[in-house]
Amino acid sequence: MDLTTTYMGLKLKNPLVPSSSPLMGKLDSVRAMEDAGASAVVLHSLFEEQIRHEAHELDHYLTRDAESFQEAMSYFPALGEYKLGPEEYLEHIRKVKTAVEIPVIASLNGVTTGGWTDYAKKMETAGADALELNVYLVATDPKETGAHVEERYLAILKEVKKSVKIPVAMKIGPFFSSIPNMAVRFAEAGAAGLVLFNRFYQPDINLESREVTPNVVLSSSSSSRLPMRWIAILHGKVKASLAASSGIHTHEDAIKMLMVGADVTMMTSALMKHGVWHLASVREAMTQWLEQHEFQSVTQLKGSLSQKSCAEPAAFERANYMKALASLG
Repeated sequence: MDLTTTYMGLKLKNPLVPSSSPLMGKLDSVRAMEDAGASAVVLHSLFEEQIRHEAHELDHYLTRDAESFQEAMSYFPALGEYKLGPEEYLEHIRKVKTAVEIPVIASLNGVTTGGWTDYAKKMETAGADALELNVYLVATDPKETGAHVEERYLAILKEVKKSVKIPVAMKIGPFFSSIPNMAVRFAEAGAAGLVLFNRFYQPDINLESREVTPNVVLSSSSSSRLPMRWIAILHGKVKASLAASSGIHTHEDAIKMLMVGADVTMMTSALMKHGVWHLASVREAMTQWLEQHEFQSVTQLKGSLSQKSCAEPAAFERANYMKALASLG
């Protein structure tokens, strides 16, 4: 069975890629992922705030940014809570590259243009095979238009692209007014891949202390339906690789994503719930399913149920909404 796929020009042995998570900070975990069948890994993110903090700019950054507010100073993590600072992160890339043979994708996370993007070049120099750019931007200013938010995303991408030759993937959220339009614009601005979607973790409230608290809820298989719809719509319409992220827990989840047009499927929550070796079970079950259904390769499967290939293209649009409501009656 040929499980190979291509992602951002990288030839991968299968479409299973562990995505950015705290597991990536441990060299032994990354080695175990490769042993379990991972075709590549996306390292945990280096944050713009970490870089600015190291440059003694954190206070200035928090007080000047349009999205900041007075309480943010106590909510922002102390530097000691970051396990790897900027220089340690670069050294970690070097160590991972030495330890494994699969492609290593570094991750850079930020919300503004500026000198912090220079670390993209440093990541490339440290040995990263590609870069995932994660713009985790929550627009809170009522005066900022959607068009301006979109331009901020594009400006960061363009700035990073100026400094590196390795492929860059854009990890985005599902909240643009027109996802297809933005997908095309990201590709035109140089994104070799699109990762759908970023999960925007929502804060909670502690009723006893009356404080806003961070609350990480791991995904479930049902979380995959949102990226599945949009990958199906984008397949064949955008000149960039498509990575499915969020809700990939089982071989069925991964196969569905490949059917709608994903080039790779990324998982984090499943590995954190079940351990790194869960990856091997997913790969084995995927292989068995493909053989039982007489597919010769992942390439043959890919995009076979995307919107452009589907017998009922409207199933990914408004018709599905109406049909779903009718099924409740």
